[in-house]
Amino acid sequence: MGKFITTRLSPPLYARSKLLCFSLLYLFSTIFLFLYVSLSRNQCIFRYSPFDPIQAKLFSYPSSYGEHKYALPTHRSSCSSPIFFSDYWTVLKEIQSILSGSSPKENLRYINGESESFGGNFSTQKRFSYFNHSNIDVEVPCGFFRDFPVSNSDRVEMEKCGLVVASAIFNDHDKIRQPVGLGVKTLETVCFYMFIDDKTLNSLFHHNVILKNNPSDYRVGAWRIIKISKSENLYLNPAMNGVIPKYLIHRLFPNSKFSIWVDAKIQLMIDPLLLIHSMLVVPEVDMAISKHPFFVNTMEEAMATARWKKWGDVDGLRIQMETYCEHGLKPWSSRKLPYPTDVPDTALILRRHGIRSNLFSCFMFNELEAFNPRDQLAFAFVRDHINPKVKMNMFEVEVFEQVVVEYRHNLKKIETSTYEEQEEEQKQESLRTIQKRRKWLDHESWSLNRSSCKNYLTDMWG
Repeated sequence: MGKFITTRLSPPLYARSKLLCFSLLYLFSTIFLFLYVSLSRNQCIFRYSPFDPIQAKLFSYPSSYGEHKYALPTHRSSCSSPIFFSDYWTVLKEIQSILSGSSPKENLRYINGESESFGGNFSTQKRFSYFNHSNIDVEVPCGFFRDFPVSNSDRVEMEKCGLVVASAIFNDHDKIRQPVGLGVKTLETVCFYMFIDDKTLNSLFHHNVILKNNPSDYRVGAWRIIKISKSENLYLNPAMNGVIPKYLIHRLFPNSKFSIWVDAKIQLMIDPLLLIHSMLVVPEVDMAISKHPFFVNTMEEAMATARWKKWGDVDGLRIQMETYCEHGLKPWSSRKLPYPTDVPDTALILRRHGIRSNLFSCFMFNELEAFNPRDQLAFAFVRDHINPKVKMNMFEVEVFEQVVVEYRHNLKKIETSTYEEQEEEQKQESLRTIQKRRKWLDHESWSLNRSSCKNYLTDMWG
């Protein structure tokens, strides 16, 4: 009996060749994308045009300096963009047009004279009396009641700058970090200034970041280094000295139309021209600043400041909050304002210089001198009480984490100070230790009947 033999026809040769080609194409494409993403500086696929930014490093640090130690991790993807950036060349042309245009007449006038402190040390009633700036002929307090010790050559260069990126390192508290992703014409348009003190400069000498036989106009990559000489005109607290360029930047750079303040603990990852355009020019605002990643209410920030020992004078913190409550500080939840939070992250501040943003910066500085350099505490009170109102863009934390990378402060100190300076630092540290022993009382132990913050605390916690 015969058997049926079944035969299975194989695909034609041309079909097998086409399948093989598709397989090889898929394999090589996958390998290419894998290598591109792995070797890419930003770990993102086609995030930047290869023709716009500067690809090479601006400065190579000695290995002992440890530029990138102690980076803070983030759980958000740096490839998913929560903000739109326009074409680099279009932005460059638009910003240059604004910078070359005639400046509007500056209507803000400042009080001149001398005082026992750099900021004038005005009383509470005196400071608050300037908040309603309805008369342009009235001069306002804005620091510089004592000389700010920079060289004449530095001062001349600072007056030439139309768009400035500024930062500061005092007491060798941070590392100098270079901006990343700059466009090919950015360094011709943007000035980068880093303010430092003697101790930080000695550390830079120690690590050979700056050579001692260099001229006095030091540069580290994109940054022009401005050394602030030790002077009785300044504050004993290095953090308060850092507040001067942070909030009085419009006075240090009187001809600048835009500025970006960058805390030394963060590294700029996006071209400053793109940041200015997307966060200030397009939304037509005076300032742009990030929301705080954790807190919404000012009181929460104040209590965290004491609890985490970010400021040792607990009694001073309570007096500050009582002062603001007495003069009308209200929680965000009880007000109808266009702001989503009362607490910012002030590590990155973008400004379009003008009467509104300059007034805000002046009054913020006055509050910081009156109480402490923790600028999140005075932010909402000043913002809500000044007139004319500042137009504020408070952007999301996701935007902040896309445009900068945050690092920890410098934890390893190099001993470069003299014996007298070390002795003075020990005295200051002993004073801070005594202050930190005071315990912050939680809201339940506050005597609400005697507190001007009663309505505030009741509104927060019920």
